[in-house]
Amino acid sequence: MKKEETRKGERSRKKLVDATASLMRRQGFHATGLAQIVSESGAPRGSLYFYFPGGKDDLAIAALEASSDAWRAQILTAVSAAADLNAAVDALLTTLADELEASGWVNGCPVATVALESPSEPVRQMISAHFDQWLAIARQLMAQFGIADDIAEQLAVVALSAIEGGLLLSRVKHSRAPLLAVGQALKAIAEPHLPKAKKKR
Repeated sequence: MKKEETRKGERSRKKLVDATASLMRRQGFHATGLAQIVSESGAPRGSLYFYFPGGKDDLAIAALEASSDAWRAQILTAVSAAADLNAAVDALLTTLADELEASGWVNGCPVATVALESPSEPVRQMISAHFDQWLAIARQLMAQFGIADDIAEQLAVVALSAIEGGLLLSRVKHSRAPLLAVGQALKAIAEPHLPKAKKKR
């Protein structure tokens, strides 16, 4: 009986986290109320404060962490088979454009909408950690294909900034074109810094 109760509790917690992540991704932190989260999740209201005694901030942090982890896994899968940096960039931007278009142009970066709202310090730190993970992936990918560490550090910031802007513009325009243009620009920026053997032929 206890195992079944534990499983039910885990399902309720996951429903709350998933609903919060989805709502905040679309409409942000401040527009997402606890009543809406409970309604959207279908979880018992009492389970919210049982699993998240800190209320909305605790729930938001768990939701941002879960959506960040899922997005990072999706990105790593997209670039894992790339033979060179150009192929990795193409795979990444195509994956992001596919997801955004399939969502009806509402699912951009999972933390960007909340990041623009001046959230509480714990929530801001979670968002900062998400972006740090993005930057680490970019640096590692560039290093994998032979770009020097100091250049990779700078290019990672440029890449992240451009991709976030591309996601926003594609979302507003209801078009894949801005994201795909970002991909082409990033490949051109990286090209001079690639060892000759690593450049796409």
